[in-house]
Amino acid sequence: MKRIFLIFSFALIGVLSITAQDYTQVLKGLDNLQDFEGVDLSMVWTIVSQKPGEEKSVTKIQIFRRDSEDNALYLFLKPEVDKGQGFLMSGDNAWMYDPSSRKFSHFSLKENIGDSDAQNQDVKATSYAEDYNIVKAEEGKLGKIDTYIITLEAKTNEITTPKMKIWVRKDKNLLLKQEDYSLSDRLVRTIIIPKWTTVGGKYISAQTLIQDNLKEGEKTQITASSISNAQIPDDVFTKAYLERINNK
Repeated sequence: MKRIFLIFSFALIGVLSITAQDYTQVLKGLDNLQDFEGVDLSMVWTIVSQKPGEEKSVTKIQIFRRDSEDNALYLFLKPEVDKGQGFLMSGDNAWMYDPSSRKFSHFSLKENIGDSDAQNQDVKATSYAEDYNIVKAEEGKLGKIDTYIITLEAKTNEITTPKMKIWVRKDKNLLLKQEDYSLSDRLVRTIIIPKWTTVGGKYISAQTLIQDNLKEGEKTQITASSISNAQIPDDVFTKAYLERINNK
């Protein structure tokens, strides 16, 4: 694990209630919440997207994750035109399967899922503690909720989101809000997580709201259902699975 450099300053008035090391622990706590090492994770995402002047679009995908092997697969269930399309991610490799041509092609984690503001990277777990350096941290409120507000920069240019600012609920160490920024500090996306649920004793987001800050009026809501930590067959995380599921 790479060392995290803390580059922030505290207000000089009053007693400091949290240390630099504590902020590192806040990030590690976020990682631990979404780390399902040792168990598999599956769920269905219903993604509702809104764009000005257009009807709402609804996308439904089945998600499978095995964090211990850095594998993830998602399969389109709706809309009908995309049904059977699949995406397989294994480590740094990512393939898309087109059932009409029966061919695989590489894709980028930065690409959006269907017509929504959700991105392929959102399916996989992100490590806040390992992938980012803390450049600023403070305590504050999000509405009436006490939070830690932490600004992060990616340690390498291989990380999809180079800069972000997060609001973490102090009492439960849950991510409430995230702002994604470009390298030039332009706000790209705002993510809000108003609802969490638990599976296997761990929290997982039940509802996520995403606003595209580059396209006024465009927003997406993701609702998770059928969440399970039951073991997933090994062959699910293979290209052969995507081919076979489309031949049924």
